[in-house]
Amino acid sequence: MKFIHTADIHLDSPMHRLEAYEGAPVDEIRQASRRAFENLIDLALSETVDMVLIAGDLFDGDWKDYNTGLFFIRQVRRLSDAGIRVCIVAGNHDAAGQMTRRLPYPETVHVFSSAGPETILLEDLRVAIHGQSFGKAAVTENLVRRYPEPVAGYINIGILHTSLTGREGHENYAPCNLDDLINKGIDYWALGHVHQAEIVCEEPPVVFPGCIQGRHIRECGVKGCMLVDIQADRPADIHHHALDVIRWEKVVIDVARAETIDTLLERFNDDFEQVLASHDPLPVIARIELCGATDLHHRLVSDPEHIKQLIRSTALASFGDRAWIEKIVVATTAPSQDMVDVGPLKELSLVAHDLVQDESKLVALGEEALSTVIQKLPADYRTGEARIRLDDPEMIRELIEQAQALLVQRLRKADEGP
Repeated sequence: MKFIHTADIHLDSPMHRLEAYEGAPVDEIRQASRRAFENLIDLALSETVDMVLIAGDLFDGDWKDYNTGLFFIRQVRRLSDAGIRVCIVAGNHDAAGQMTRRLPYPETVHVFSSAGPETILLEDLRVAIHGQSFGKAAVTENLVRRYPEPVAGYINIGILHTSLTGREGHENYAPCNLDDLINKGIDYWALGHVHQAEIVCEEPPVVFPGCIQGRHIRECGVKGCMLVDIQADRPADIHHHALDVIRWEKVVIDVARAETIDTLLERFNDDFEQVLASHDPLPVIARIELCGATDLHHRLVSDPEHIKQLIRSTALASFGDRAWIEKIVVATTAPSQDMVDVGPLKELSLVAHDLVQDESKLVALGEEALSTVIQKLPADYRTGEARIRLDDPEMIRELIEQAQALLVQRLRKADEGP
């Protein structure tokens, strides 16, 4: 028996925290989740699998309109025509209580009940599949304890949307221990909820396939599903198969000892070309972090918008629609010889250092000193995702570092004279 184990499809979910700018592949990104799902259907057909198991969060939430549901039905009908079954449990994003729109699915699609665990038997395959959907978004009880006992003489598969004992970045839903799963006597546990692929246990297999398409910078690298081949007389053969159509990466560029902007851009170009080659032919959405001790530090920190556009224009000129720069983080430092023992630069350094080391001072500065100033700025700085958040110590810290770098530049120019 061969099947696909997938989860966390989040169909029609948008990419998060992306800036639209000239040359960015907007249309490609907008359709990414659908194209990745089409790849999943293509894989199921080409591998002639017996079934597709979806372990929660097929949808990102209630449909905005019926087009999301119609797209899904059109795709699974391709499986139905080939005699491939689909078994689904709902997760926290598409829990039964969250969804107000519904459409009838083909008869080959089974959605497990949220009222309690149930078992379906596929007699031709001698397979028993156990599962339970989420009835509400926040399920905090251990669902495994109520799962039915294995059916004798059948290959038993459990489908479960769970965080297990907890995973960073994921809500602790349907928590359970690995022993809870192992001791249940199930031959394969098809899990969902965690967006990073992971084989938690090999015997019996306890598996997270990860999401099929990264949607933000915390979902970097290859995304896809598990292709599983189970035979009665040998261990399960489990392979991760890529499905994504666009990829996220964090790219650190060491600009240590770079003396000119041209040198910095050359290093970016060389390093980023290697990143693109490793993901070829897929385009890459990248967060660029500049690090290292460089004479350019104050210039970069004082005018981050300028370096952001320089890097984006370099990426566009060199790589076209293969690259989208999501964000540029300036994490450089000034060379050690840049420090001075006396004078205004030293005083400025001490004041800035004192502020950024104390989170309470950062919050107080934002709430007391900066609130009046912010009100005088254009609306873009006060509303929306790009707003300056005065209760965010990290954002205040960045503002201080930018202000310090700008003042250093101005003080140096004043010291040099005309």
